[in-house]
Amino acid sequence: MRADRLLAILMHLQTRGTTTTARLAERFEVSRRTILRDLYALRVAGFPVYTVPGPGGGCYLYEEFRNTLTQLTTDEIAALLLTSDTRALEDLGLAPKRRAALLKLQAAIPEPRHAQRDRLAKRLVVDPAPWADAAEPIDHLSSLYAATMEDRFVVADFERRYDIVIAHRAAPYGLVAKAGSWHFVWADEEGRLRVDRLASIRSVGLLEERFERPASFDLQAFWALWEARQRAAERPLYQVQLDVPRSALAFVRDALEGRRGGFPQTAQRKGATTKIEASFPTFEDARREILALGGAVEVVHPPALRASVADFAHQIGRRYGDSAKNIS
Repeated sequence: MRADRLLAILMHLQTRGTTTTARLAERFEVSRRTILRDLYALRVAGFPVYTVPGPGGGCYLYEEFRNTLTQLTTDEIAALLLTSDTRALEDLGLAPKRRAALLKLQAAIPEPRHAQRDRLAKRLVVDPAPWADAAEPIDHLSSLYAATMEDRFVVADFERRYDIVIAHRAAPYGLVAKAGSWHFVWADEEGRLRVDRLASIRSVGLLEERFERPASFDLQAFWALWEARQRAAERPLYQVQLDVPRSALAFVRDALEGRRGGFPQTAQRKGATTKIEASFPTFEDARREILALGGAVEVVHPPALRASVADFAHQIGRRYGDSAKNIS
């Protein structure tokens, strides 16, 4: 494409200095006449490209403009790193920087600014593979972005199940854009790494105190491993309907809260009991955890699980029947 070749010529002039049209034609595998047309197109577009005919001449980029190409800002470097996902650029407010960054060209990043490029690469990942069906709220993205870039602690309120909100003092390790949804990678005060959707964060307060990021932490490697584990856990779940006395509802929820998929919804409430749905990885997991709850739950559906739990309970009753009589 001609546009790509024009940018490549501009980059070549930036990094190599004065050259000849013949060398450019050889480099880009086009005719010298085509190179002359390209140079003219760059001048019409406003780029200070000049040609000097004769021996010792050539084409070059105006020196002061070459210097401006090396003056990439941090946001422009970020825009270059994130150009694979324009939605992520819009979320971060960097979309206007994209055009300026492309004009300055990634290859023109001078040696002293490599540290800034590497700093951004360690803190931002754009994963274009689809996951979420729709875009999610990004109310606190700008605050978390600032905290992540400056290695500043934040105090954030995280929404958990059943409208529970928990406050944490968090060390922002990075942000990941995942096809319409943003994820916040952070460490708690014990140094444990956590991942939360931005949509689950109710509020964010930036603190002046800064933290020291582990030099060995690799955000891209961490995200790849975390995502692989999440996908491995997304196997079909064994759905169960339980009947729970109102008085035992809090106990049952607390007992199963740490397990993925517990209590996705309440089916119905009537009388002294509540019918709820729970999700277990397998039939065996469901039976084991339900038996551990004793009489606090009753399996309503599926019938096979209800029969199996009843059979196990009968076996347990026979085993401990005499002991129960002695205790009474």
